[in-house]
Amino acid sequence: MSEITLSGLEKRYGDTLAVEDVSVTIDDGELLCLLGPSGSGKSTTLRMLAGLETPTDGTIHIGDEDVTDRPAYERTTATVFQDWALFPHKTVIENVAFGLKMEGVGKTERRERARGMLERVRMESHADENPMNLSGGQKQRVALARALAVNPDVLLLDEPLSNLDKRLSEDMQIELREIHEEFEETFVHVTHDQDEAFTLADRIGIMAEGNLVQVGEPDEVYENPKNRFIEGFLGDTNFVEGTVERTTPDSIRVETELGREVVLSTANPDALTEGTSLTLSLRPEILSTESAESGSEDDATGRPALADGSTTNSIVGTVENVLYRGSTVRYSVAVDGTSMFVERTVADSGEFDAGDEVRISWDGADVLAFRDDGSRVDL
Repeated sequence: MSEITLSGLEKRYGDTLAVEDVSVTIDDGELLCLLGPSGSGKSTTLRMLAGLETPTDGTIHIGDEDVTDRPAYERTTATVFQDWALFPHKTVIENVAFGLKMEGVGKTERRERARGMLERVRMESHADENPMNLSGGQKQRVALARALAVNPDVLLLDEPLSNLDKRLSEDMQIELREIHEEFEETFVHVTHDQDEAFTLADRIGIMAEGNLVQVGEPDEVYENPKNRFIEGFLGDTNFVEGTVERTTPDSIRVETELGREVVLSTANPDALTEGTSLTLSLRPEILSTESAESGSEDDATGRPALADGSTTNSIVGTVENVLYRGSTVRYSVAVDGTSMFVERTVADSGEFDAGDEVRISWDGADVLAFRDDGSRVDL
């Protein structure tokens, strides 16, 4: 069994607390991605799991064994590093066989196992080449083959795709996922790339300032972020500041910096009181856009025209900039001195130019709200 249990894991470097009280159980055969910005503690956590760093406090169990104080060579783990760490003076097959040699496996058997592993990563035709002559993606496959050749209980990957270009990285993400499904081993993968984590992970553990902030399946952490940091880190969004103006049994009305009232739907009207400061998150995927000449009219107060009980919101703004991003177009829209962005597919984008007035609409049920301390409001 290769279930991993981290309990109260901590790492200090002098007065610097790099990892603080990290506790998580990683299931046998699971692929967990540790996701976070630079300096969040994710690589330090992985290095402690690998035995390359000794925890200041806490314990690490792999299966039923406490490996907290064991060096790397006494653990049933293998690590793939960011720079792949291939030996330039050895051939590809010698690189893959190196770990087996260190384990005392005979020459004939280790070459057979190394060649078989190269076949599984589609690199058998490069067995006798110098790894320095390979492309980045080929080096990555060799590094994976070398790590998997020793049949580890746990494979640890420290940002292994960060040196690849975007297209190759995306291809390798799919291959890594397929390799994980084939080998059915426990993988722990460190990355700062949100798309990479969502593509690979069974579960994602989000780290910030040395803390493991939230752990969950990809759709869970995206749809239900625990706090404002996670909401902002997982993808682009429009953060809008506001103050609760009044509540009803099924809605909350928030006066915002957009110069307009935003209506949220709620099943929990007692969650907020009048005068509470909020940050609202308006994700681009919940926003629809049309010409300002279309849609509902504003009432005499300058607020959106809303029927009682409706949580449909709309505002009018002026397109400031148009940014083409391949398959999508991003529009920067000025609304009462505040800049928002909306996105449309290229096929639907041709009607708006800088200077055009557009109406942006969304359903209040799709808005996320956060308190001043960053915590999520349960609406």
